[in-house]
Amino acid sequence: MMQPGARPKRGVPEGLWIRCPNCRNTIFRKEAEDRLNVCPECDYHFHLPARERIKQLLDQDSFEEWFTDLRSLDPLNFRDRIPYPERLKQEMAKTGLTEAAVVGRGYIRGRPVVIGITDFSFMAGSMGSVVGEKLTRAVEEATRLQLPLIIVSGSGGGARMQEAILSLMQMAKVSAALARFDSAGGLYICVLTNPTMGGAAASFAGLGDIVLAEPGAMIGFAGKRTIWATVRLELPEEFQSSEFLLRHGFIDRIVHRKDLRTELARLIDYCERPGRNRNNASG
Repeated sequence: MMQPGARPKRGVPEGLWIRCPNCRNTIFRKEAEDRLNVCPECDYHFHLPARERIKQLLDQDSFEEWFTDLRSLDPLNFRDRIPYPERLKQEMAKTGLTEAAVVGRGYIRGRPVVIGITDFSFMAGSMGSVVGEKLTRAVEEATRLQLPLIIVSGSGGGARMQEAILSLMQMAKVSAALARFDSAGGLYICVLTNPTMGGAAASFAGLGDIVLAEPGAMIGFAGKRTIWATVRLELPEEFQSSEFLLRHGFIDRIVHRKDLRTELARLIDYCERPGRNRNNASG
């Protein structure tokens, strides 16, 4: 019981500090947020929700979101711990998103673009039928409008098992739309963030004319633990990091988050210059 006149103890407000999963230092949350959700000690790039990514990359109030009414069905009546429709409702409430992809049109330093972003926080960014449909329609709109296309991948879950073949076929569907976009002369830049795995890495995330990645991003098809469990192969320490992939020619450039907006605008200007063959620009 508190004594009369005694002052109550003042605790530290919750959420004021966070621990970096890379360097394990405890850091001031506001300082990390001021650095675009990057650790001030080791430069680790924290997960960035799709809405925050839009704010960072696009000109203020320039984003026009498309296809917001699309919703996943439950063709298999799938149930694990809970039915699939209930899981989707929980993910919507947790993230404020209707699905793991946000697509639309906006401007980057005055340059019009079509942009798609997948968000790991919604079912690990897995590619269900709605994610594939949104990305495909965005590619088709970029083709129709003759605008540069940017897709930022934060998909770590691959194809969504709750939708079976309807999910798996999205890899081919998005890839086919990108092939038509390429034939029409469109410029496609993909940005790989942590993590980009599974079906995303095996389809749209690796098909850009220019492939950028954030520092330290995990990029690949199957993770190290899965590879060890199946073929008992010990992999290099940095295997599947963006730095490893850059050294082996799988991506074109690693770009710090603070520089990404400027770099995208610069690449659009360079590749869209009259008389320049954009397919040779990634070198």
